[in-house]
Amino acid sequence: MKSMFRQVFLHWLLCSCTTQVLGVLIQTAPGTSTNGVIVTELNKTVSLVCHINGSSYQDENLVWLRNGATISLKEGNTEGRSSVCITPVIQADNGATFTCYLSKNSSLRDSITLNVTYGPQLSGSEEITVEKEEALVLQCDIWANPPVQSVSWTFNNTNVDLEATGLLETTDGFNTKLSNGRAVKSLHEGTYECSAIHAIYGRHTKTFYVTVTEKTFKFPLFPMIAGLVVVFLTILLAIIARCQRIMKCFQ
Repeated sequence: MKSMFRQVFLHWLLCSCTTQVLGVLIQTAPGTSTNGVIVTELNKTVSLVCHINGSSYQDENLVWLRNGATISLKEGNTEGRSSVCITPVIQADNGATFTCYLSKNSSLRDSITLNVTYGPQLSGSEEITVEKEEALVLQCDIWANPPVQSVSWTFNNTNVDLEATGLLETTDGFNTKLSNGRAVKSLHEGTYECSAIHAIYGRHTKTFYVTVTEKTFKFPLFPMIAGLVVVFLTILLAIIARCQRIMKCFQ
């Protein structure tokens, strides 16, 4: 019985030692990761520290990757313990995977993926001037992580009547847009507001002040210049030809 107990104990001890020796671990600050994912926000700072479990590899070099590309580290930041700092966190960091592995044994590695949450970039106001019968396009950026819950448009503080105004509303998850191919002053001039509701960051809005002006005559500058150049060259060639004829008369 004692012999069997010793065998079980030795087996557990060997497994425990093996796990400690053959281990590369990434620790995150602030917060902890869940299933290899750490949740953070825009403009925050995330620190990742990679270290080796077990004394056998304490002096070995560590390598960092970001989405498979090697990260350049300062001297002294590779042996046994290595850290990288992501600051400030930006939208491009969302979904980025940081991997740390042992340079002499790439199978000993650990990875962390960033989940960057952010709301839609909606704020402020914009003045839009469009000529009568020209295309009117109003667009709001609603890209967010996680996606916004709802999007709406108002015109002069009431919900936009798409049928009455002839406006077309389109939303693709990245942008929401109101458009009409022929602006009409009585229908389209006024104050528009797009609004997006986000589960984490609440309500975001942007205001558009639309003015519809009378149609102006647009002088065809480039065709006119081209025409003048052709006329000038024609006259110049005619003058040269005339001069050549006059010169022949005096020969």
